Amino acid sequence: MDFSAGSCVRFGWDTFKKRPWFFIGAILLTIVVSGIASRVDAPPTTASYVSTSLTLLGIAGALIGIVASILVKMGTIQFFLKAHDAPESAKIENLWAPHPFWTYIIASIVVGVIVVIGVILLIIPGIIWGLRYMFVPYIVMDKRLGVSAALSESARITSGHKWELFILLLIFLGLNILGAICLIVGLLVSVPVTYLATVHAYRVLQQKADISAAA
Repeated sequence: MDFSAGSCVRFGWDTFKKRPWFFIGAILLTIVVSGIASRVDAPPTTASYVSTSLTLLGIAGALIGIVASILVKMGTIQFFLKAHDAPESAKIENLWAPHPFWTYIIASIVVGVIVVIGVILLIIPGIIWGLRYMFVPYIVMDKRLGVSAALSESARITSGHKWELFILLLIFLGLNILGAICLIVGLLVSVPVTYLATVHAYRVLQQKADISAAA
């Protein structure tokens, strides 16, 4: 199976068209939940912030907001993994995917630290490492691998394909900018297409890496 940025975007668009209102509804739900989580997590803006933020209630609210945001990200990835593989049978319930919670958090932190270090090292290494490990969250949610194994697997499947992945991310950037320009409503289309295209890239590269390893 050939891999290209264009084929991934086409797949994302074609899959979106199969159930457009379903995907739009799913993204709207994640936006609403994320908005509620950000409100819970947001610190008070009044003068009483210093005192209230030190209360157990304030701390609990902040933790709830952070956890909710993480769960939304995990659920969104799991939802689009299932929607990619079987778009007709995907359900809104697939957005609830709380496992593996701690592995996902640790893996995300590790990748973030790696990319930040790379950016500090004249930016280019950060871009390369970001591309190398861009599928770590998907691998954690899909294969339930540990942090180290997920990092290794992402590095394995992206080997030799970083330039095409970079082009793919540039296309995503352009699509979502256009979506935002279209009175934000366009994001309800561009975001699911982006997710579906990303999962397709992950699946294709995984298949290609497995075939090469077996040869």
